[in-house]
Amino acid sequence: VQLQASGGGLVQAGGSLRLSCAASGRTFSPYAVGWFRQAPGKEREFVAAIIWSDASPYYEDSIEGRFTISRTNAKNAVYLQMNSLKPEDTAVYYCAAKELSGSIWSRNDYDRWGQGTQVTVSS
Repeated sequence: VQLQASGGGLVQAGGSLRLSCAASGRTFSPYAVGWFRQAPGKEREFVAAIIWSDASPYYEDSIEGRFTISRTNAKNAVYLQMNSLKPEDTAVYYCAAKELSGSIWSRNDYDRWGQGTQVTVSS
């Protein structure tokens, strides 16, 4: 299974973007899919995750209701709708899949990673 992240771009503060993570290859049925982001000079950090079986979402506290994660079984895809973007949201965003149940909060919990998509928010 390969993951492909897309949808990044340049947006002004207060604007919106929707990121997509598409899975290709064999049947895609992970335990969870997560979004992480990495700003220059910083560690890769958790943003959001969704449990594949029941679509339960989980978010990093600082997201404060601005982002929404969703998934579609039919397209083997996960989306991250990002609203009210701030300059501090600027980062490369990665999607990742986790096969086995357990923690979904750490980058070390995930087995497969997409290549990342750049999000730049101007002030």
